[in-house]
Amino acid sequence: MRYADTLLTEGETVILRTRQHWLALLTSARSALLVWLLAVLLIVAVTSLRELQSQPIRDIVGAVIVALLVLGLIIFAYRLWHWWAQDYIVTNRRLLKVTGIFNKRSADSSLEKINDAILTQPLLGRMLNYGDLEILTAADSANDLYHMLNSPKEFKKTMLTQKHNLETDFMYGRPPSPPLRATVETPALSAEPMPAAAPMPAAAPLAPMPAAAPPAPLPPSEPVAPASDADMPAAAPDADEESVRVTETLARLADLRDEGAITAEEYEHKKVELLGRL
Repeated sequence: MRYADTLLTEGETVILRTRQHWLALLTSARSALLVWLLAVLLIVAVTSLRELQSQPIRDIVGAVIVALLVLGLIIFAYRLWHWWAQDYIVTNRRLLKVTGIFNKRSADSSLEKINDAILTQPLLGRMLNYGDLEILTAADSANDLYHMLNSPKEFKKTMLTQKHNLETDFMYGRPPSPPLRATVETPALSAEPMPAAAPMPAAAPLAPMPAAAPPAPLPPSEPVAPASDADMPAAAPDADEESVRVTETLARLADLRDEGAITAEEYEHKKVELLGRL
């Protein structure tokens, strides 16, 4: 496990891992290249100049050449080790930059605090695919510089994609959630489901309408005269009033049924009962 992997928090995953371009290795190891170049010049001088053909001089120059080659190899190996120990990482939460061999240095930038990233690529950088990437934080100042970054365009696009995913919660498989202020002020706009409304209490069953009181019986001593046609119109107002009450009751029951206070079966049962009184 690399040192950068030990810095990852719970739930944090590596999206992209890279380091500096190989040209940065050659730039940092230029002293080793100069030592090797000096050794090559000495080899050419020994083989071309007669003054250096004597055995003692050839032995001394040969020893110097070997020492230069070994010194250049040590310098180059150290620079290669330092270059290989780098880790430029994009995770689902931040940017992480780790450098150093024995003394490690780690710098990270939270994706949510990054405003923008300035990418600079010279002509040679566009040809060899390297560049400098400056990370801008909320203060619009360079928080960190990724010098001679390998594949800088892919690094920047991956960083911006993960920043967008973090802000919109796409990484959790949910639609974009509103800001915290909107969640507090207007809970109806929150992505969390609203609690189900309490069911409406069932309306109390209607009390049966009192039946009309039967007429008082006439004294047995007095025979009841049959009703004449003249007496019939007097009973009409009572029948009409009963019909109006039944109609109004049925209308109220229909409203309660439409509102869901009573069921359709209860409505039909009450309707039959009321119509039976007419």
